[in-house]
Amino acid sequence: MENTDIVLRIGNQDISSVELYPLLAQYRLLPQLAKEIVVDQAISSITCTPEETTLSQQNFYQRQKIADQNQLKAWLDHHGMTPEQLEKLTVRDLKIEKFKQLTWGDQLEPYFVKCKGQLDRVVYSLIRTKDPGVAQELYFRIQEGENTFSDLAREYSEGSEAQTGGLLGPVELNTPHPKIAQILAASRPGQLSPPTPVGDWWIILRLEKYVSAQLDDNTKQRLLNELFQGWLVSQIKENVSFSSPQTPSEQEKLSVDQS
Repeated sequence: MENTDIVLRIGNQDISSVELYPLLAQYRLLPQLAKEIVVDQAISSITCTPEETTLSQQNFYQRQKIADQNQLKAWLDHHGMTPEQLEKLTVRDLKIEKFKQLTWGDQLEPYFVKCKGQLDRVVYSLIRTKDPGVAQELYFRIQEGENTFSDLAREYSEGSEAQTGGLLGPVELNTPHPKIAQILAASRPGQLSPPTPVGDWWIILRLEKYVSAQLDDNTKQRLLNELFQGWLVSQIKENVSFSSPQTPSEQEKLSVDQS
């Protein structure tokens, strides 16, 4: 007798609704599904104007290269989606952005102040060698003006920075090794730092430029995304739990045992 509960067919394999949960678990898709459901619950009360809805739909169709009804039908068939589901999908990103603004928009300035030290960027020069004697000699040669930092970096530095004359950046302060970041944060532009052990290396540093972070539109969006992702992780941890249902074979065995 044909199984009418088939929800997915892949090649010669028919997958029923009962088999779907174990497969989602097997392929580690349940956490992603849970995350999307948590997000949908959070944005369920967010509304969009007709103009916003139309624009979001147009932008979505453009990104997906949907130009006519035939392409639309092909896209829906490929994703196993109904037109009603697609309509919700086209405004989903907009609703998420509105949710972020409503939830954390007024927290951005204090959060920026808290994070600013890690958002500030630096341009710096680096020489690294595994020989402390070489590092000390190079430091004195730079300090006395016998050679430029760039020339010595190209000749003696043992990392990829040798290709740029030791120049690195601009990078955020949380990018380099924590000890390097600590030295740079305490330095003035142009200040040469003496040889310092960092892991297996001896390094010489010079801060070239300090770029203070600004709360511009890009930074605001980045901070909103960070707050949203942190919230999402906590929501999943606190409110999502998975239970393993019986597989079809277990259900059949239980049915036989009970009979």
